[in-house]
Amino acid sequence: QVQLVESGGGLVQPGGSLGLSCATSGGIFSITTMGWYRQAPGKEREFVARIDSGGSTNYADSVKGRFTISRDNAKSAVYLQMVNLRPEDAAVYYCSIRVRNGMTYWGEGTLVTVSS
Repeated sequence: QVQLVESGGGLVQPGGSLGLSCATSGGIFSITTMGWYRQAPGKEREFVARIDSGGSTNYADSVKGRFTISRDNAKSAVYLQMVNLRPEDAAVYYCSIRVRNGMTYWGEGTLVTVSS
């Protein structure tokens, strides 16, 4: 059974940095796009960043220049480096992995709190 597990969330002060990781298990093949989404309390889940199999990246306007997504194809892992965090970045962050047949897998999320 495929599982995605996020880690690296926590409490950080405004202006601080965090690095999120998403590890997979259970055997996941033919990965195409890997991405990160987030959901703040009372809000809908929103797109944060994605990276395709060729390494091309896309970011939400709100995180451009502050967040960097990367992937390790050998490990089927995806990462999100976040700097200059703002209170509005606080949310549960989810990783998402899409495979060639169109199926998308989601992790359970990791909580990021930005507060002084």
